[in-house]
Amino acid sequence: MTDVTVSAEAVEEVEPAGPPDALEDQLISQLVDRAKADGIRLTGQGGLLQQLTKKILESALEGEITDHLGHEKHEKTRAGNTRNGTRSKTVVTEVGPVEIEVPRDRAGSFEPQIVRKRQRRLTGVDEMVLSLSARGLTHGEISAHLAEVYGAEVSKSTISTITDKVIDGMTEWQNRPLDSVYPVLFIDCVHVKLRDGQVANRPVYVVLAVTVEGTREILGLWAGDGGEGAKYWLQVLTEIKNRGVSDVCMVVCDGLKGLPDAIETVWPQAITQTCVVHLLRASFRYAARQDWDKISKALKPVYTAATEEAATERFLEFCESWGKKYPAIVRLWENAWAEFVPFLQFDTEIRRIVCTTNAIESVNARIRKAVRARGHFPNEQAALKCVYMAVMSLDPTGQGRKRWTQRWKAALNAFDITFDGRLSDARR
Repeated sequence: MTDVTVSAEAVEEVEPAGPPDALEDQLISQLVDRAKADGIRLTGQGGLLQQLTKKILESALEGEITDHLGHEKHEKTRAGNTRNGTRSKTVVTEVGPVEIEVPRDRAGSFEPQIVRKRQRRLTGVDEMVLSLSARGLTHGEISAHLAEVYGAEVSKSTISTITDKVIDGMTEWQNRPLDSVYPVLFIDCVHVKLRDGQVANRPVYVVLAVTVEGTREILGLWAGDGGEGAKYWLQVLTEIKNRGVSDVCMVVCDGLKGLPDAIETVWPQAITQTCVVHLLRASFRYAARQDWDKISKALKPVYTAATEEAATERFLEFCESWGKKYPAIVRLWENAWAEFVPFLQFDTEIRRIVCTTNAIESVNARIRKAVRARGHFPNEQAALKCVYMAVMSLDPTGQGRKRWTQRWKAALNAFDITFDGRLSDARR
């Protein structure tokens, strides 16, 4: 490997009186120009970045052993521990594999921190693996990506070991204390395939909350043991209550039978709002494909009505037109009516964000993308680990959080009035 050096004469050419940033820029420019003149690539195997990483790591290790021994290299000392040469070691970094010389001491007491004993990867590589895994790449695809782009050989078993590190964090996150009051909870589930004797669909329950400050918070993930049932939802909601949530103003969900009763059992004051989109989709299941557009247009005046009374009148008109042909659709809306109408008490801007589970659908879409790449999972923990990493990578820049908060400002002001100061109490 060709070393890249900057001569003393070249360094002296830099104007010492200039500002520090200008000095650094000139040194960097000289390094790059020298590398190009010597035919050395900036990236890739043997490139400038790789060589600089080697020099920086070895310099840091040299500083560590100097602090440990208490004297500089080649400095004469009469007694005590001394240096004992170096040993070669290859570590995988973000710029590829780098071979470094790790200093040793005669007493064997030196414990390097920048590159620990038996450490073969810098932390940046672990973070890269977790990021790629969260975005839906399989372990084989991550291994191939690291080999192709960075020339780093990282086995699938090593990648699995890296991703297993999130399990402790996931357990702590799943059991963390929660706020005492949430204005709105959105609840839904996604299905994953588990190989338990045979491949079968299993639900993963997701609960997303809007905080009193208007931010988004995912309260937890739960793997069910069968279909999406109200009985299991009762267990999930009870666990959330036991983690400190004493009051919820509104719970937005699909039209699952028995779910309103489960919500009322846990939070008697909570209003259950059935998702309008789920109601429409359920309606289409009872209708012929050629009638879907007509039914959609006939139902639109119902869920866009100004008041509950107006919605009732529009629904009676729908029953007169379609009740004989599709009585099951009429029965579906009648059964869900009590959970359908609550959002009608709000103005148009607020209705748009509380009448559907769209807020959680974007989260589910990211989860499905990550899950679909895996095909199926060997066990429940592997599935939850995948879903957890997808959830943790939802908003890496924080811009989504800002947009979400801005979107909910008007709604939270109305909630404060409608729910008689319950949110204001939570802010104190």
